[in-house]
Amino acid sequence: MVRIARVAVRTTQRQTRRVDLSTFHRVPLGTWPTPLDTCPRLSAALGATVLVKRDDVGGVGLGGSKLRKLEFTLAAALAAGADTIITFGGVQTNHGRLTAAACARLGLRCELVLTRSVPRSGFAYDRSGNVALDRLFGARLHLCDTDEEADYTAGALATATSVTLPVGGSSGLGVLGYVAAAQELTEQLDDRVVDRIVCAAGSGGTAAGLALGTETPITAVSVSPGSARKIDRAARLAAKELDVDPPKLDHVSVDESALGEGYGVPTDEVWSALRLFARTEGIVLDLVYTGKAAAALVSGIRPGETVVFMHTGGVPANFAYAPELVAEAAR
Repeated sequence: MVRIARVAVRTTQRQTRRVDLSTFHRVPLGTWPTPLDTCPRLSAALGATVLVKRDDVGGVGLGGSKLRKLEFTLAAALAAGADTIITFGGVQTNHGRLTAAACARLGLRCELVLTRSVPRSGFAYDRSGNVALDRLFGARLHLCDTDEEADYTAGALATATSVTLPVGGSSGLGVLGYVAAAQELTEQLDDRVVDRIVCAAGSGGTAAGLALGTETPITAVSVSPGSARKIDRAARLAAKELDVDPPKLDHVSVDESALGEGYGVPTDEVWSALRLFARTEGIVLDLVYTGKAAAALVSGIRPGETVVFMHTGGVPANFAYAPELVAEAAR
């Protein structure tokens, strides 16, 4: 594990920071609070107490963590008079799917600039999963081969009334969605003490927001290279929005043990984790984010500890991995 950032910050007795988000524009997209599931069969299998925060359920577009970010970023876009949202991601981006769904709800045009960043192709990956839903929600898709081509395409699409969101929605405003989630989780835990929170780390916004909202130790499981840098950057952007000093994240650890061959490439341990969660609790993980976070959880859990596992969604992308999904599900 690689520890990032630097100092401790003052906390409340309940391990949460007091952050006032009431001054920010926010549009309702999710169903909050999302459930915090006690998982007795999963916990028994792992020899520890595992609670699953179900950010995969509730809200538009089949739900998912990105809705928390979009509540802030799209509210700001509407306040600025935008009529079009442009954003980026891989071909099977969850952020793209939920941006498309939220834009449909809010009457905004959605332009998705998608980069072929995963070494996969074929009908299932190129047409099914999130791609099919993107089109169902009315988004326009622009497929690119490189990041440079994606930047050029987004620039060509931009107008005076468009707003461009970064990959994963992890702008300073977007990160505030997971500051709110940390506060929500603290309320749900009440007086229960947890040893750590485990989440997937892609663009860094989820881990950064949680880190700004709680002093509970966080294990951020890398799904792509450079997680420490991305989390630090996202947290600094959020601190600027909040007009506070740059954050110091001594309670965040980055775990790269489940990265495998890279973003979007599931390992045997990921498939095993999917089967474990499904067959003990009926909870479906995704192959890109929560599957890798769960693989790291399973391999690194300590006997008797209490962990909150953040289920950030992404299940529709699983169908892009047929026929592997069919074969692995039957094992």
